[in-house]
Amino acid sequence: MWLSGRAEAVPGSVFALMDAAKGRARAAGLSVTDLSIGSSDLPPPDAVLDVLRDATRDAGTYRYPLFSDTAPLREAAADYLRRRFGVTVNADTEVLPLIGAQEGLAHLLLAVTDPGDTLLLPDPCYPPYLGAAAVAGLNVVTLPLRPERDFLPDLESVPDSVRPRVLLLNYPNNPTSAVADAAFFREAAAWCRARGTLLVHDNPYAELTFGEYRAPGALEAGLDGVVELHSLSKTHHMGGFRVGFAAGDAGAVAALARVKGAVDFHPYLGIQRAAAHALSLPDAVGRAGAAVFEARRDALIPALRALGWEVATPQASMYAWARVPGLRDSVSFAVRAAEQTGVAVSPGAAFGAGGEGFVRFALVQPPQVLREAARLLGTVPVG
Repeated sequence: MWLSGRAEAVPGSVFALMDAAKGRARAAGLSVTDLSIGSSDLPPPDAVLDVLRDATRDAGTYRYPLFSDTAPLREAAADYLRRRFGVTVNADTEVLPLIGAQEGLAHLLLAVTDPGDTLLLPDPCYPPYLGAAAVAGLNVVTLPLRPERDFLPDLESVPDSVRPRVLLLNYPNNPTSAVADAAFFREAAAWCRARGTLLVHDNPYAELTFGEYRAPGALEAGLDGVVELHSLSKTHHMGGFRVGFAAGDAGAVAALARVKGAVDFHPYLGIQRAAAHALSLPDAVGRAGAAVFEARRDALIPALRALGWEVATPQASMYAWARVPGLRDSVSFAVRAAEQTGVAVSPGAAFGAGGEGFVRFALVQPPQVLREAARLLGTVPVG
């Protein structure tokens, strides 16, 4: 009786079904290999942990952190954006720390939209995007991401009658692992500015890139009408720390700060210090972590192709997105695979209608485990 219309509008998650399937596999005596959750299994850099340990012994970090206390993290974020993307931002007015990018997105949508506004959202997409849109009371119009377009949206296909308040993008992409180049972001930013649309780019995988590839950012297209969300969860393996930052258009950042000020404080000062240190580390530190995921990619992709599954070789992110020939119900397949083999993957339908026929693998196990997981999945009937 206490469920609000807003809460009721939040979509249910098929991951609850997957959790139950994993529980049944364990009860049956199977060893579970969980490739369904995109949480880095690598530890944060030692130097980052040392900063946090020292901070926990500093009584000055125990109080509520005010905006002025966030200056070191904001400045570190600005330095990172300048060093990594060649983007200059004002640390006082164009950067805001977040308690994780997921929290930041939900509050940003509340800050820059009104109920009934339109959100232009890729399909498939990271499921919490839909939940954030529901809480904000937004009208969601989906943009198909298709393999034949390298999972990039066709903005020119959007009817003139659709006037989105926000366009939400995410490259390197979850779940598809697709990447976008700087020209794409320039075109997207120009498209948004012509329509009075705020471009929001969720960019948590910026440093999880492979080989010589380096992912561009949306802010390279200019700050006017653009906000980018960064997280240290993936790039610095700090998922449980819940820390990130928003940067970009000063008006949108100010609106976000106003909403956040009503509902939360900033991250614990010790975590802020650790995050600031992480953002200042040499590029080689991040490259070492990315190389681990690259080796896992190189183990899994050939094993999946040997099954006849269609999967591109990702240039970035921590996922593999595989089309399974003949698959019509990815949720049933994923549940069946977990129950029969102990291998848990994410069903493509969990990410939207455009994900049906696919499954997503998180590269969170060593190469030999990934190869064995692929072998086991090959024993599961598709139909």
